[in-house]
Order: sequence, then C-alpha cells, then structure tokens
Amino acid sequence: MIPLYFPIDEVISGVTINYDLAADFLELAAFSSTTSKVPMSVIANEASIGASYDYSSVSSEMEGDDENPNIEELILGAVRCLVQRRDTLGNLYPFSISVAGDILEYRSGRHTDDYQTIGRAAYMISLLLSNLRAVSPVLDGTLLYPDTQQEQQLRRLFQYVATAAVAADIGGDAWSFGFPRPDGSGFIDKLTEIWTGIGDGTVQRQPGAPTRPKDDQVDVFAARQHGDGLPGFPVVAAQVATGRDYGAKSIKGHIDAFRKRWYSPEPVTDFVAYMVVPFVMDRDTFVDTVRLAGNLLHRTRVTVRAAEAAY
Repeated sequence: MIPLYFPIDEVISGVTINYDLAADFLELAAFSSTTSKVPMSVIANEASIGASYDYSSVSSEMEGDDENPNIEELILGAVRCLVQRRDTLGNLYPFSISVAGDILEYRSGRHTDDYQTIGRAAYMISLLLSNLRAVSPVLDGTLLYPDTQQEQQLRRLFQYVATAAVAADIGGDAWSFGFPRPDGSGFIDKLTEIWTGIGDGTVQRQPGAPTRPKDDQVDVFAARQHGDGLPGFPVVAAQVATGRDYGAKSIKGHIDAFRKRWYSPEPVTDFVAYMVVPFVMDRDTFVDTVRLAGNLLHRTRVTVRAAEAAY
C-alpha cells in the first residue's frame, strides 16, 4: 500500500466524527495497495500514529474514554459508510466488502460492460478529486497524488462526467459550457450554438454585461424539449464545484442575472439550478446544500447518472 496520511484531527474533531473521510481513506488505501485489499482495522493503527491523545491502555484506545475518541466506533462508522455506498451503487461500486466486514477490496478491471466501466470510473474520479490537498490531506505528499497536468485532467474529466450525469438526470441533452470549453469556443458563440438547439429566447449580449466573460458561473446547460417546439420544458443551468468551498458556488441566485445579461428576448422557460460535486456528505449537509444550490448531484448520484448516460 502506498503510505497515505490519516488526518485524525479532521476525522475526529471534538465530539464530531467524519466517518465519510475515514471511509475515503480506506477506499484509497485499497486502491493503492499492491493486493488491492486493506483491512478495516488499519484505521486503528493510523489513528494511533497520528493522534496526540494519551491512551492509558489498549482497551481505552479502542473503546475511548471521557477525554479520548472511540477508535472502535470510528472503524464501525467508516464501515457503515462503505456499506451504504455499496448498497446504493450495487455493481457500480468499485470496491467489495468481505462477508465478515473486515476487508475492503478494490475491484480493478472487473467491468462487464460500458455501464459498469463508466460508473466506476466516475466514482474513482470523484474519490480522487475529493481528496486533493485543497479539500483533504489524505493524498498529500504521496506517490498517488496527481501532478499539475494530471490534476487538470481529472477536473476536465469530472466536467465531462458531470455533463453526462445532468443529461441523464433529466433524460435530455446537455452541453459542457464551463471555461475552458472542450472545443475552444467563445462565450457568445457557444451559448448561441446551445440555444439554437433549445430554441426558447435569443442570445444577445445586453448593455453592461461583461465584455470578456468566461462562463458567467454556468458550467453545464441541459434541456429536455417536447416535440411540439414550444417552451415550458426542463432547462438546467448547473455549477460544477470541486473545491472545499463548493457551498459558496451556488448559481441559484445568479440565474436571473444571467438571463437578463445574455438574451433578448429572454427565454420564457424558467431555469432549474443544479450543483454537481464529487463529494459525499452527511444528510444534514446534503439537505442544506440543496436549500442553497438547488438540485444536487453528489458522488453516488453522479456515478449512477453517468453510467445511465451510456444508454
């Protein structure tokens, strides 16, 4: 296994335990192992090495006490997260859990069709992006950490994955609009191309709008039109966010300004705000992110929808 950093101070912060980060550590440990396997108990060893806690005995280390965290509960919580991911994704999950629940294995090369290949690739891209140094220290300083070119490629790949996922989520067509665009097109040219297909409203820069826009915060457009050619159908404007500050990237409050800047006449169809992220998050964080950002595709949803886009 390539040595990874177990961020004990981020996993255990006061009374809060980040089980998902611990689960990510186990997945990356299995992915980097020469055997593609890792025992769940590796968390106990890593936590002991990284912790500044002074345990009085082995039992207090595993069970915790009034001042120290419960390592056994940390392991069980991480396993619960892994089981939930597996149960949610089925054969799209790139890992398997032993019957006894004590071994995690990376299922490399066991793809039976494009559905599995694309889904599992989407998951692994998301997992790696979730643990770059701007978000998590798990990979920092290891041989698994991507160089600058590889990191840029991961972000580009996630942009493509996100575009496919949004298309599948609404059962329609989607266009990658985030800068830099894959085809190297300019802002107005690309927006005009997209709206030629959507057909509701006309692209025209309005006075005062930015003169050198990149993407004006919109990374993906998607639409599912009706055969009658009339407006009033799902139109998505999505933000793809891969940094720790994704919560501040919502375009929900920006959509009205976007419409007023770049169309005349404006589309009569309302835009639906989406956010696409590579992360997993607890239920409360997920719910609040939906409040702020609109419809949300996170790691497991992205995995499923990207796989569905292959069909």
